[in-house]
Amino acid sequence: MGRPADPARPGQLLFRQPTCGLGVAMKKLINAPEAVVDEALAGFVAAHSDIVRLGEPNFLVRADAPVKGKVGVLSGGGSGHEPMHGGYVGAGMLDAACPGAIFTSPVPDQVLAATHAIDSGRGVLHIVKNYTGDVMNFELAAELAAAEGITVESVVIADDVAVKDSLYTAGRRGVGGTVLAEKIVGGCAEAGADLTTLAALCRKVQANVRSMGLALTSCTVPMAGRPTFELGEDEMELGIGIHGEPGRSRTKLASADEVAWMLLEPILEDLPFMSGDSVLAFVNGMGGTPLIELYVVYNAVARILAGRGIGVARNLVGSYITSLEMAGCSISLLRLDDEMVRWWDAPVHTAALRWGV
Repeated sequence: MGRPADPARPGQLLFRQPTCGLGVAMKKLINAPEAVVDEALAGFVAAHSDIVRLGEPNFLVRADAPVKGKVGVLSGGGSGHEPMHGGYVGAGMLDAACPGAIFTSPVPDQVLAATHAIDSGRGVLHIVKNYTGDVMNFELAAELAAAEGITVESVVIADDVAVKDSLYTAGRRGVGGTVLAEKIVGGCAEAGADLTTLAALCRKVQANVRSMGLALTSCTVPMAGRPTFELGEDEMELGIGIHGEPGRSRTKLASADEVAWMLLEPILEDLPFMSGDSVLAFVNGMGGTPLIELYVVYNAVARILAGRGIGVARNLVGSYITSLEMAGCSISLLRLDDEMVRWWDAPVHTAALRWGV
């Protein structure tokens, strides 16, 4: 995958577009598939050097870490879900994030090094999405950190109601609820709460959040060079995972109102959400869906919830946990109490979320 200079035009670099196994070029703004994550991290740090710095081996950490007197909050997972998790490193959210290769768990060395980088002596909370590799590698890193004198608590987020088990998990997948947990816990951590309090708050968020998503198209992992799965022009995958795992069913395309109901009905029934509940409603884009379409879906969500007597106290609309360029959306509902509202509203200053500062 060379980029030789053209002798006829000094300084020009020729780029041979990566191809899939069928010889068809991938339409991606990359240089080489194997360099995507490293180059993206370098670009991210260059763009946000006031907020983050790059640690070794390959983790993003707050520029001012470790913050004296503060419990560290750490998360991570495969790349390809941006802005999660690196986009949430900063004041009021995460102290560090460990990115793995695309759709691949970070390794224990990354997690351990990041844990050291954010430990100020009050311990570190690991927020872990429920994928087998993530859980295993974070557990190993926590054990190694404990052996070195760092107190670590871990909370696993498993909020996807679509399937009980998938290609990547034992139990439910961790999806959009992870973003909400990171913000709420991060706000509380910034205010000086202790590790036990933060872990309990994170578990409360996990107990009260449910999510489900769907795909209109697949995505293409650069190293694979071809779509992860195939969907017909008139098909959508209901209950898809963020790595392209199959969902509940493959069905014909439907309107935004119908899609909102297909996703909301199993969410509402699962907790269950009841009339009189106050919720945070999160409509998330999977990477390839325009914001205008997400607001069409949110409009339907708001109407359905109002019809059920469920009050939307807070909302979030946008692409916050993605699957490369997959078209589609997910919906998350978090049943709120005063404590969660307080820390959701607390100031945050990260690359992807900013308010109150």
